[in-house]
Order: sequence, then C-alpha cells, then structure tokens
Amino acid sequence: MQNNDWPTADPAVMGMDAEKLSKLDPKIKSEYSNINGIVVVRNGYIAYERYYHGYGPKDTHHVASVTKSIMSALIGIAIDTGYIEHVDQKVLDFSPEYIPHSADKQKRDITIRHLLTMTAPYPFEDWHEPLDKMCMQPDWTAYTLGMLGQGGTIGTFKYSTAGAHLLSAIITRSTGKSAREFANERLFKPIGVKEIPHYGMQSFGFDDLFGKNVKGWVNDPDGNSTGGWGLTLTPRDMARFGYLYLNHGTWNNQQIIPKSWIDESTAMNANNYGYLWWLREEEGVFSYSALGDGGNVICCVPEKDLVVVIASEFIINALDRWKLIKECIVLSVKD
Repeated sequence: MQNNDWPTADPAVMGMDAEKLSKLDPKIKSEYSNINGIVVVRNGYIAYERYYHGYGPKDTHHVASVTKSIMSALIGIAIDTGYIEHVDQKVLDFSPEYIPHSADKQKRDITIRHLLTMTAPYPFEDWHEPLDKMCMQPDWTAYTLGMLGQGGTIGTFKYSTAGAHLLSAIITRSTGKSAREFANERLFKPIGVKEIPHYGMQSFGFDDLFGKNVKGWVNDPDGNSTGGWGLTLTPRDMARFGYLYLNHGTWNNQQIIPKSWIDESTAMNANNYGYLWWLREEEGVFSYSALGDGGNVICCVPEKDLVVVIASEFIINALDRWKLIKECIVLSVKD
C-alpha cells in the first residue's frame, strides 16, 4: 500500500457483485440523505467511492465518536513505545495532583482498560451522560475524575465520552504531546493521512465543540485533544485507518500498531464492545466498527477483506448504517 493516491479497481475484478453495489446509490439518496461520502475498500483497492452534497475526496468531516477508536489505537501505540506501562495501569497514576476522598475506594482501582471497555462507573444514567456539563468546566480532567467511580460498580458497561477524554489526558501526561500531535507523528503520517492542523479554540460553545466551527481536532481549555469526538478526517483517511486494522497494524511492511493490541481491541465479548470498537457477529460474519453520531462509520469485515467507510452530516436519530452495509456491500462479496 503506497501513501499516495489509493489504487482503484473494478468491483467485479475484486469479486464483488456489481448489481448489488449498484443499489447503493439510489438507496443512499432515498433513505440515507445525510450521507456525504462512502468508500469501500476490498483487498486493498478502492472498489466503490461516491460523494454527495458537493463534497469530494479531499473534504474533511467531523467524525464524532469515531474519534474514540483512534484514541484506542493511540493508547496501544503509547504502551508499545513505553510511555504507558500497560493496559491495567491505574488512571489516577497519571493525575498525582488529584487526591480522591478517603471513602472513594473504587476510584483508586479504575484502570485504562476500564476506560477503553466502558466498564468504569459514573453517576449518570446509562446513555444520559451530561457532556454539556463537562464542556462548561475550566478543567475537564478534574471534573471527570470527580465523577469517575461514583455510582454503579466497576465492570458494568456504561458508555462515557468523558471517560474517553480522560484517555486523551493520559496520552498527554505520558508522552508530553497532545493526542493530535502524537497521532500525527505515530499514526497518521506513517499511513499517509495528511497532518491534522491545530486550530486555536476561540470559545467553547456548541458550534466550536460539535458544530460548524469544528476543524482539525478540537481541544479542551488545557489543550488536551478531545478524546471522544472532535476529530475531522476525509473518508479516505478513515479508510486508511480501517485498512491498517484489517492489516493487523502494518502499513508498507511497517508495524504501526502491535497486532496483539488489535486482536485484544476487537476480541468478542458479552458487551459487544472492545477497546473503543463496536463488535458484531451476525450470520457467522464478524465485524468491528468505529461508530460516530449521525452515521459516521469505519466498518471492518476481516473475513471478507472489506473496509466500509461512511461520512455523514450530523442529524438526530440517523438511520442505522448496518442494514445498508450488510445488504448492499457485505452480501455483494462473492465467496
């Protein structure tokens, strides 16, 4: 795989049913109108690529929670390069200035693994995280550490974007670089993703953090890159990242992420959630996906040698992408 433009190939040559693929475009236009771009990579070649609403291959999109799966890769790289000891290192090791209450025993036991697998306790109800509250704080890390370990027990699945942000702070504390800088150097540059620029945050309102002002990679008031959202990528950038995982962490014969980390990150479990990756086993076909609000997706289907990337405009209650991916793309692969 070269770092310049990706080779494209006719779907039929790649063992894909062109007729099934031809249903994608009308279906997207009629049922998934907020999709801005789609890239399908099979056997390392781009077999299908379309853009909508005036977007093209060089345009970036805010990928929302897809950012979390990038964060997972950065933690794996930081462990491999010795910045972080191991996945079971305690979260509080990285914030020695934070002194928990003596009764706060649970907080002391929470590890990086708990943050990666969304099995740390928080006081909010499941799927009702008050993210806006964190965003109003002068110190997001201290605020999240305050919540951490409160309510519930370690080991129960509870999805938390603030928890992913703690991982970003851990990257910065251990490497001395923001997640954006660390990613540019250790992940993006080696796989041919254009450098993510720094944009100074003018303010921390909705549009700056989530909306039309999001550029590069959003950061908190302390300069930590947002761990759970806020990264902008092109669909081809997303595909490169997915292909890196499909290829067991190697790119041009260079090991960027340890294979063992990718295996651990995507090992099936009862929560259907790995290290910040969503896992799915359906009709004997296993896939793992980075999923972001509004329908941003990097879906890897190892046994079909397939990466499907969808970049979308944020809308509330966007239609789930899996049906589209399964019926028009996964089932188009001839065994």
